[in-house]
Amino acid sequence: MSEFKFYTPVQVRYGDIDAQWHVNHAHTVTFIETARFNFIQELGIFDGKSYFDLGWIVADVHVSFLAPIYLTQKIRVGVRVAKLGNKSMTLDYQIEDDSTGEVLTKAETVMVHFDYHSRTSQPIPDEWRKKISEHEGWK
Repeated sequence: MSEFKFYTPVQVRYGDIDAQWHVNHAHTVTFIETARFNFIQELGIFDGKSYFDLGWIVADVHVSFLAPIYLTQKIRVGVRVAKLGNKSMTLDYQIEDDSTGEVLTKAETVMVHFDYHSRTSQPIPDEWRKKISEHEGWK
């Protein structure tokens, strides 16, 4: 597996904190969603204008909480494509303490290329495959 070549900082907000004074599990999924959005913009797959035209839908999410994330902690989220199938891809995420590099959370999503107008899955476009392969350093 390749290293994470893309990271984005995410600010922990007061509203992300739960009664135990660490980030609530539901907000962790929002952190990886934010990172995924930034990742696809960085790759030039999505211009940020119409999510219906992008054609991505989350099919599966797994999150492993390794250490708590606190309000004043500076964090960053790494994103990489782990697997590229015909109609779906698996993305890996890693939330790290930006200062120490400590891994706080690991996550994975399966994303399906989806046409929201016809409500059907679609093959991943060749242009996406090229951009992803170049970014990840795949031959």
